Amino acid sequence: MPSFDLVSKTDMMEMKNAVQMAQKEIGARYDFKGSNITLELKDTIIELKAEDDYKMRAALDILRSQLVKRNIGQRCIDPEKIEPTGNRMLKQVIKIKNGIEKEKAKEINKIIKDSGLKVSSSIMDDKIRITGKKIDDLQGAFHLLRTHKEVDIELQMENMKRD
Repeated sequence: MPSFDLVSKTDMMEMKNAVQMAQKEIGARYDFKGSNITLELKDTIIELKAEDDYKMRAALDILRSQLVKRNIGQRCIDPEKIEPTGNRMLKQVIKIKNGIEKEKAKEINKIIKDSGLKVSSSIMDDKIRITGKKIDDLQGAFHLLRTHKEVDIELQMENMKRD
């Protein structure tokens, strides 16, 4: 019976490259000359510091464009609220999502069951195994989940097995 594993992984090496290229682009832009903007990757979070709201949003847009260039989906980052840090600076923590949490996995299972597709799914740690009789049904389920508005994480297909 054909099956595949649904996973949510972020390539941290590409993420590191995207952050470095965003820092380089910020340093080269004319409208950022003389300003103090930092973008720092720490394990699974990115820390963004800037002097004002405009520069904060522009730096985040630059980071997003670098993620697109590196084929990293926009759903893998979760920017939190902008907070003042003192010394007339603002800080924003951007979390990097990796893996499928239990609650999100349950939501995904419910979406698959409600869809009416002839596939079944089971939760396995931080991934979901989806099985069906036809590969077309599996691809339909994957496409449904990738485009569903309630699924706010980046999904990949792994270990596709055919009969």
